[in-house]
Amino acid sequence: MARPAATPSMIGPVGVVKVAVVVIATILTGFTLYALRRMLEPFVLALFLLIMVDGVARLLSARVPGFPKAAATPFAITLIVLGFALTIWITADNAAALAAQSATYTDHINAFLSRGAQRLGLNVTPTLAGLIEKLNPSRFAGVLAEAVSHFAEAAVFVLIYLGFLVASRRGFAAKASQLFLDADDYAEARRLFLRVRRGVEQYIWIQTLVGLLITALSAVLMTLTGLSHIPFWCLIIFLANYIPAVGAAIGVLFPALFGLVEVDGATRAVVLLVGLEAIHFLVSHVVQPRMQGKSLNLDPLVVLLALAFWSAMWGVTGAFLSTPLTVLAMAILAEFPGTRPLAVLLSGDGRPDADMAD
Repeated sequence: MARPAATPSMIGPVGVVKVAVVVIATILTGFTLYALRRMLEPFVLALFLLIMVDGVARLLSARVPGFPKAAATPFAITLIVLGFALTIWITADNAAALAAQSATYTDHINAFLSRGAQRLGLNVTPTLAGLIEKLNPSRFAGVLAEAVSHFAEAAVFVLIYLGFLVASRRGFAAKASQLFLDADDYAEARRLFLRVRRGVEQYIWIQTLVGLLITALSAVLMTLTGLSHIPFWCLIIFLANYIPAVGAAIGVLFPALFGLVEVDGATRAVVLLVGLEAIHFLVSHVVQPRMQGKSLNLDPLVVLLALAFWSAMWGVTGAFLSTPLTVLAMAILAEFPGTRPLAVLLSGDGRPDADMAD
C-alpha cells in the first residue's frame, strides 16, 4: 500500500529542530534569570525606576507651565527618593508603635481565641503564647534575617544602579544611532522602544491611580470603624496594588485581620472586612478596566501565569515586575518571525504588534 504523500502542513525535520531550539533557549533563559537573580533584581528595579523618573520629568515639562526642563529630572528623582524615605519612616514608626502595644493586642487575641473555643465546645482554650510555642518562630529567624539583609542590600544597589543609569542616559540616543546605521532599522528599534516604554508607563500610572483610589476609600472606612495605624495600612494597601491580579485583594486583608484583634466587637470587624473587599472589588472590576482599556493588550490568563512565573523566579520583586516584564517580552517576541506565535499567544487580541491605545 502506497504511503500518503507529504503535505506542506506536516512538520519536517527543520521544524522539529526549530521547536527544539526554542524550548532549549527558553529553559536556558529561565535558568539564567534564576541563577543571576541577585544581580538582575536591583538592576531591573532601577531600570523601571528610571522609566518612572523619565515619565514624571516629561509630565512636568509638558503640563506645568514655565517649569525648567533642566530641573525636571532632578525634581523627579528627588520626588521618588522622598517617597522611598517616607515609606521607610512610616514602616519603622508604626512597627515601633505596634510593638509597644503588643501586650494589649495579646489580651485581645486571647479573648478572641477563648470565645472561639467556647463556641466550638473545646475543652482546652488555646492562647497566643501556646500557639507561638507550637509554631517555634526561632525556626524562621534565620530566614527572616536573610530576607531583611537581602532587602537592605537590594535597596542600596537599586539606588546605585539608578544613579549610574541617570548619568549614562544622555548617551543612549548616540549609541542607538551607531548600533543601527540603517535608517529603517533605527526607526524600527525606536518604535519598539517607544511601544515598550509607553506600555510600562501606562501600567505604572494606571496602577498608581487605582491604588490611590482604593487607598483613599479604605482610609475613610478604616477611620469610620476606629482602626488605628491608618497610614501604615494605607501604605500596605497602596504597595500591594502593584502586584497584579491578587495584590489589592491581599493588601486589604491585613488591616481587616488586624481589626479583629483591635476593634471591640465582631460587628465592626466584619464591616471592615466586607467593606474593604467591596472597595477593592468595585475599583478593580469596574473602574480599572475602563481606565486600562486595551493599553497592555495582555491576555488575563497570561497576567496570572506571568505572576506565578516571575514570583517563582525573583520572589516579591518578580511579583511587582511581572506585568511590565511580560509586556517587554511580548513586544520583543513580536519583532521576530520565529517567535511571533509566542507573542500572539501572550496578547489579548491576537495582535501583539498593534499600536497601543492612547
